[in-house]
Amino acid sequence: MSYEHPLAYLLGLEGIALLRAFAGEHDRDFVAARIAEVRRLLDDPTLAGTGVDVDRVDTVDGYRVWSRTYDDGRNGAFDIDEPLVTEILDGLPPGVAVDAACGTGRYAALLAERGHRVIGVDSSPEMLARARARVPGGRFLVGDLHRLPVADAGADLVVCGLALTHLPELGPALAEFARVLRPGGHLLIADMHPERVLRSSIPTLRDRDGRPGRVVSHRHLVGDYLRAALAAGLRLRRCEEPGLPPAPPPESPGPAPALRTTGPWELWPWSLAELVPEAARAANAGVPVLLVWHFQAEET
Repeated sequence: MSYEHPLAYLLGLEGIALLRAFAGEHDRDFVAARIAEVRRLLDDPTLAGTGVDVDRVDTVDGYRVWSRTYDDGRNGAFDIDEPLVTEILDGLPPGVAVDAACGTGRYAALLAERGHRVIGVDSSPEMLARARARVPGGRFLVGDLHRLPVADAGADLVVCGLALTHLPELGPALAEFARVLRPGGHLLIADMHPERVLRSSIPTLRDRDGRPGRVVSHRHLVGDYLRAALAAGLRLRRCEEPGLPPAPPPESPGPAPALRTTGPWELWPWSLAELVPEAARAANAGVPVLLVWHFQAEET
């Protein structure tokens, strides 16, 4: 279980913004405004007693709950990874493609559209049911990232989207991807950037009793992915760190606004960031949202 307090998040954003100012990115007025805002936050009585105990939920239970609403609306991360993913896929010939941690079949659909024979693997039967409906020509199997139900060298391509942050270690999964790839086969990974995991971009859910929870997530450094891939005999073809377009600055900052509601817990941390917009812009400026990797198995 973790403890989430809005004041802790807000002060964290202020702290990151002040560190960037200390490194020369902002001026004296910005620093003074941040320190004044920190004092205002500390003195605001509406933030007292607003902390929430949050369960850490494993992926099987978490995605069982999330499967009911996963395709309701569109996750903003999809608009960031899909242009790069489709660009890379369009440069590869069709073949046997494994969608590891396929979820509801978002990548599987992209693969099928490009003529691949799709094998989707996921630990959530509920997610697989949605994937089968979405990609009726695919083959979808229950399995996890450490033991894919695929033969050695049985795939021309492996894709894995927004899943590896749920693993405590990357090495076993990357070794498993390498096992199922034929010589010269390709691996495509998109994952949350460690800077966004640090900022709590982690899926939220509530259990049947309404208790708040977040799917267990781990912060892997950029080098952790590369070291795990190289150890598995994969060579790097491409690495991208896409982010959001820069937010336009306000026409004039003006006086600090009165503190608004923190919003429902399900909207944390995004609703919290709106309470300190100048600090949030400074803390998040230029910070990537995702990591996109393209690796290739060595030719024999």
